[in-house]
Amino acid sequence: MSLLFSFSCCLLFGQETAFENNRLQPVQVDMSITSIDGRKAVRVSRDTATNGADIPTFVRLTNTENFTNGTIEVTLLSRLLPTAFPDARGFIGLAFRINKDNTKFESIYIRPTNGRAEDQLRRNHSTQYFSYPDYKFDRLRKEAEGRYESYADMGLNEWIRMKVVIKGAQAKLYLNDNPQPVLIVNDLKLGPAASGAIGLFVDSGTDAYFRDIKVAGEN
Repeated sequence: MSLLFSFSCCLLFGQETAFENNRLQPVQVDMSITSIDGRKAVRVSRDTATNGADIPTFVRLTNTENFTNGTIEVTLLSRLLPTAFPDARGFIGLAFRINKDNTKFESIYIRPTNGRAEDQLRRNHSTQYFSYPDYKFDRLRKEAEGRYESYADMGLNEWIRMKVVIKGAQAKLYLNDNPQPVLIVNDLKLGPAASGAIGLFVDSGTDAYFRDIKVAGEN
């Protein structure tokens, strides 16, 4: 395995910020560098002018343009914005294999409000895979209910360690250093050879924080 890059917020935000170094590119989101719990993080929220679910709303990591296979790790925290609608779930996660014009990508995200809901069906929707533009969550839920989402314990306003391992047409999601994946996708819709950038994904109603981002690429 060859290391593409590995950086913590300390490395990202040294004398020059990552944004000044052109490493972080907002795509239909508002982004800032902030401090939370004594650590620097990337704060992201979706642009209020956007419409629809599961669309290109992420911070693109511009030094990951050729990522195909490997491991992506990030520590993230999700809150609800004061303006969030009642169906907001704190959507937060990762996009990967994003093409050059942001018109195609894969994504795995979590819904922290669902992790400890009293409704079992909502719990079953705690994690989610989708593929843009053709396979959003609603289509996948209709055509293959339960295959692309799962339950995992999590909550709002707490740091969650997220790891996604991607190889060919398969992606596995791990949370909080658990040795077993909470979600396995065996048929990534863009195909096993797709490649592109990595993104920090958010959806509507989310006040998102990301830190300790690590990427290891595999040939």
